[in-house]
Amino acid sequence: MADSNASTPILPAHIEETIKSIARLHADHHQNATPLQRVVDRMTALVGRPYFIGVLSALVCGWVIANLAVAAAGYLPVDPPPFSWPGDVASVVSLYVTVLILTTQRRADLLAQHREQLTLELAILNEQKTAKVIELLEELRRDNPLIVNRVDEEALAMAQPADPQSVPDAIKATHAEAEQAGGASDAQDAAEPV
Repeated sequence: MADSNASTPILPAHIEETIKSIARLHADHHQNATPLQRVVDRMTALVGRPYFIGVLSALVCGWVIANLAVAAAGYLPVDPPPFSWPGDVASVVSLYVTVLILTTQRRADLLAQHREQLTLELAILNEQKTAKVIELLEELRRDNPLIVNRVDEEALAMAQPADPQSVPDAIKATHAEAEQAGGASDAQDAAEPV
């Protein structure tokens, strides 16, 4: 009997911990779902499978064939041609499918928001760690008597961690300036005669 772990690659501890963290995020998301949300997820998954199209096609064909067979046998069919009932049923089913998809998408968006938050937190943490590494390298360079001491302005600037509060403000200010510059050039273009 083959070992079940034989196909599992051996990963460094920090990568394995990251994978476990992501798995916990997904498990927590699914565990926190209400019973109704789980039912909606299952129904959406069922409707989203390719065989569902085949089932729908078989049902519509069966309906048409059954009504034609009843009419051919001389009886009054439940839904005579042009078969309006499948259209009515399709309208109701499409309404439910739309609500199912929207509900499922809303839950998926919550998971995506959690992932985005995790990514943002890790990016900020990594930026702080990188700044610290640069700071330590610069300190090592200054303290090492074998390396000529010089001032590296770029390294000094990179050694300062970015302020997570000021970065969004700077981005907004830059966008506002770009829009004003774009608006001024649009106004100037409009003022020029053609």
